[in-house]
Amino acid sequence: MNRYKKTGTTSLFSKDFRLDKLSKQGDPLERLNLVVKWGYFRETIEKIYSEKTVNAGPKPYDPLLMFKILILQRYYNLSDSQIEYQILDRLTFCRFLNLSMNDKVPDEKTVWEFRNKLVSKGLEKELFEKFTTLLESQGLIANEGKIIDASFVEAPKQRNSREKNKEIKEGKTPSDWEEKPNKKRQKDVEARWTKKNNQTYYGYKNHAKVDNKHKFVDTYTTTDASVHDSQALDDLLTEKDEGQDLWADSAYTGEEQNKTIEKYKVNSKVHEKGYKNKPLTESQKESNKEKSKTRARVEHVFGFMEQSMNRLYVNSIGIKRAIGFVGLVNLTYNLFRYEQVTRLDGITMSNW
Repeated sequence: MNRYKKTGTTSLFSKDFRLDKLSKQGDPLERLNLVVKWGYFRETIEKIYSEKTVNAGPKPYDPLLMFKILILQRYYNLSDSQIEYQILDRLTFCRFLNLSMNDKVPDEKTVWEFRNKLVSKGLEKELFEKFTTLLESQGLIANEGKIIDASFVEAPKQRNSREKNKEIKEGKTPSDWEEKPNKKRQKDVEARWTKKNNQTYYGYKNHAKVDNKHKFVDTYTTTDASVHDSQALDDLLTEKDEGQDLWADSAYTGEEQNKTIEKYKVNSKVHEKGYKNKPLTESQKESNKEKSKTRARVEHVFGFMEQSMNRLYVNSIGIKRAIGFVGLVNLTYNLFRYEQVTRLDGITMSNW
């Protein structure tokens, strides 16, 4: 007589049993589906297929399904081949996408092509702004103060000679790459090296302005990693920020930054900076310490991206695709942040 539980059997309810167990343990994708009305994005997403298409051949996948796949990719930081495999393998992914076990799953090439079309049309920015407008209309972006900071988006490191790196920094493309188009396609001539706190980074930066109350990203911009944080200030502030407090670390100090702050008429809560022959006074140190209590809230945003979203790491080549990547990252963060606010604070939007 077998003393052990029988395995390898299936029943009509076995899948539902497993999904129910996953729900009880807390499936973040199921929670997101419960609060986000995905049809809100359909009109924007369908602009991908705005051109007239020939009726012959297979029909394209529903663009809303493809959009949700891109959100999955950014939340779990998966490559195109990995997202195809995981959809085939994971029950929670199928439930999120409303796919049955008999449905065909988009392959990695289809995912790549869809994202490429979306980014080439700038739709990731339009989708981000559409959701931001909705958050503003419901008071979830409360405009009670803004926090600005930047985070590195790492890219695959390039193994080039010093001579070639020098040419790239000068905005040139090494001549021998022109003769080898396949090699050239694999080389990122727009990502840059930089150093911070004795650690080197290669890639790009996600510069973000975060609303203080609910910690939603409300504007962002993308640069290569060598661009100083403060240089993005003018791209992040808007006329809507007038009269609000602005928190940022001492990297955002300087004459040009002060002019930008005055231009947008915001109240500076930027950390003061000490210099070699002019160290901070005790009063300034105390002031910075008080400002840090609010400024630190932006670390929660980038912390979520680095940990819950499995690092800011882009697998593509070139700043145009990095811009698309950053836009989708910030939108994905805002969607999951909305789910958190809904669940923890009991706040919901009424006019999706």
